[in-house]
Amino acid sequence: MASNINGLEKLRILLVEDDYLIALAAVDFLEEAGAEVIGPVGTIQEALQYINQSSVNIDAAVLDVNLHGKKSYAVADALAAHAIKFIFATGYDVSVMESRYQAFPHCQKPFSGPTLIKTLNEICIERCR
Repeated sequence: MASNINGLEKLRILLVEDDYLIALAAVDFLEEAGAEVIGPVGTIQEALQYINQSSVNIDAAVLDVNLHGKKSYAVADALAAHAIKFIFATGYDVSVMESRYQAFPHCQKPFSGPTLIKTLNEICIERCR
């Protein structure tokens, strides 16, 4: 993947994922696209700490819906409160998510690198630059 094509150069992406292998693959995809990865972080508490630190500049986030058996909606709410664009990464059908989160962009797991990058580019075109 050539980073000049993918448009994520110099963007700081928070990766919230509790599955080690998925996190490793996502880090590779994001770094190949030119992004700087924050994390990966695997718990709701750790994600909230990054989001609420004023010293951490986050341009966008990839958020696993299920972190150690708990829904990550509190993280989604914190991201939205800080006006940080994000996408959900989930193995679930979107219809099983709480209705207020169904309209947010998502990548179906297992996702490919191009799918992840394309979805992030779509949310970052206007806001993340």
